[in-house]
Amino acid sequence: MRRLQRIFQDRIFLRLIDQGERLVAKLLAVMLFLVLLVAALKFTFEVVVQLFDPNRRWVGEGLIAVLGDLLNLLIAIEVLQNITSYLRRHVVQIELVLLTAITAVARKVIVLPPNAENKPMLVVGLGVAVLCLAGAFWLVRRVHEAEVSEPDGLARTEPARSFQEAGH
Repeated sequence: MRRLQRIFQDRIFLRLIDQGERLVAKLLAVMLFLVLLVAALKFTFEVVVQLFDPNRRWVGEGLIAVLGDLLNLLIAIEVLQNITSYLRRHVVQIELVLLTAITAVARKVIVLPPNAENKPMLVVGLGVAVLCLAGAFWLVRRVHEAEVSEPDGLARTEPARSFQEAGH
């Protein structure tokens, strides 16, 4: 019973949670890296095979499909960077998350089907998403620049602390 009470003390509990988070993040990073590696190899193989296909059209829908696959790989790389950034600094870098989301929306816009003009709500929704993400990115950048210019800014790279430990 004492051991259980000891585990639930703030400092020990937070350390256990921190170690668990790091383990899960490492597991996700390894899995995502493997998926990314296989997807990149498959993408490369498909592009090389299609290069030698005389019936393949590289203009129009063929090019859009290749760009969509390439952007999917780039988005996966950005997600992997998010995970490794978390492992290095122990914080989620919101700028990187927003840039990943902007890339994902840009990919969606690029690969829109030819009849997308018949779906005005989809186009409006994507436009609103782009504006919101760009606005959020701008706000986060401004706040980050203000924090960097302040000498007494709070350090966001430390492990989580208990409420009492933080001086509240």
